[in-house]
Amino acid sequence: MRAIDLSNVTWRKSSYSNSDGGNCVEVAPNNLRLVPVRDSKNPTHGTLVFGVDAWAGFIGSVKAQ
Repeated sequence: MRAIDLSNVTWRKSSYSNSDGGNCVEVAPNNLRLVPVRDSKNPTHGTLVFGVDAWAGFIGSVKAQ
């Protein structure tokens, strides 16, 4: 598996996260093919990387709830 360089991505914190250390998810939606997602409380503990179609499907499902 090839490593993905995420050193220059711009992370955006979820609007549902709060400043009290609540559920904090960051996403870097600036790539045309991949959407990296990480826990903002532990940004060095790993990143999940989704294809844009899978991410759009996930977001669509969440919004439909």
